[in-house]
Amino acid sequence: MASSLSRTLVGIARTSTRAIHTTASASSSTLSPVAAAHMRPVNGFVGAIGNTPLIRLNRLSSETGCEILGKAEFMEPGGSVKDRAALFVVQDAEERGLIQPGGTVVEGTAGNTGIGLAHVCRSKGYKCVIYMPNTQSQEKIDLLRMLGAEVYPVPAVAFDNPENYNHQAKRHADRLDNAVWTNQFDNTANRRAHIETTGPEIWDQTDGKLDGFICATGTGGTLAGITSFLKQKSGGKVQCWLADPPGSVLHSYIQTKGKLMDREGGSITEGIGQGRVTENLKPDIEKLDNSVHVPDEESIAMVYDLLHEEGIYVGASSALNVVAAKKMAQQLGPGKTIVTILCDGAYRYQARLFSRKWLESKKLDTAIPEHLQKYIVLP
Repeated sequence: MASSLSRTLVGIARTSTRAIHTTASASSSTLSPVAAAHMRPVNGFVGAIGNTPLIRLNRLSSETGCEILGKAEFMEPGGSVKDRAALFVVQDAEERGLIQPGGTVVEGTAGNTGIGLAHVCRSKGYKCVIYMPNTQSQEKIDLLRMLGAEVYPVPAVAFDNPENYNHQAKRHADRLDNAVWTNQFDNTANRRAHIETTGPEIWDQTDGKLDGFICATGTGGTLAGITSFLKQKSGGKVQCWLADPPGSVLHSYIQTKGKLMDREGGSITEGIGQGRVTENLKPDIEKLDNSVHVPDEESIAMVYDLLHEEGIYVGASSALNVVAAKKMAQQLGPGKTIVTILCDGAYRYQARLFSRKWLESKKLDTAIPEHLQKYIVLP
């Protein structure tokens, strides 16, 4: 009898499991591709990359009369939009036979691509070596080392200087056997990641009812890839703009249609802004319809505003993108749907962004409204 009962219970369990899977399959067929992607287990860390939600920024949407939506890239498994590029540049190296099992991936990065690469390398069994400017946050450096990467913080110098962190990364890879420099700035597998994943996700999540896309750029991959896809899919109807911080030449380049490369000052934002047109950006820079310049004062205020009003804890680059999205909404007018990128969370920058001493050293403490000063909790 016990054996019969056991067989009966096993039969019920199998029937229930089949019913759950059948229901899930039926349900997933009615869901958008992004939502359906979360219905089943994924294959390891790399399987979890992509398919992030779009978050409506309620207060800014109400203020502008537009739908302002942030692509929640801080919800990537490695914590930033750069997980996408990291996966694609490694896969590209594998497909081209540039790296074999047990090999070493070397990259020059301001942090987030390195973190994405460290995760991807761990999941695929590669060693990871990162060169980065020593101006980056200690949180990023510590996290890279916790993930098993070999990290070389080096002085921050211009790209045309042979000691620039990218050139040092290339030389390091050249010295090793079975190693590849993934060259995120000029490796167009970076751009392809966003043509094949981020752009289609945004189009699907807005049901193609999209009027504008705007974000900042560092390597150029995110802005170029998404712009390339959205322009092609919409027949050129979607407005695609660049958001640029102080110290970058790209805003002046776009405003003067390539005649001026004006670079003044610097920015607290990390990983965005550029002194040249990268190979990732080059194919699509002429497709950009406009650009906006965002001062650090506006970016830091938005870090605090998003935390207070929306409960969203993001870094200065994400905040800059949101400021830019608001400016785009104000220029395009009410009734528009605008998407930007929430690149990563504030956890990697909190020792700076929420430190009164650091904010005062940058003369940014006064940019934060009085009612938001309570969030400056670090000395």
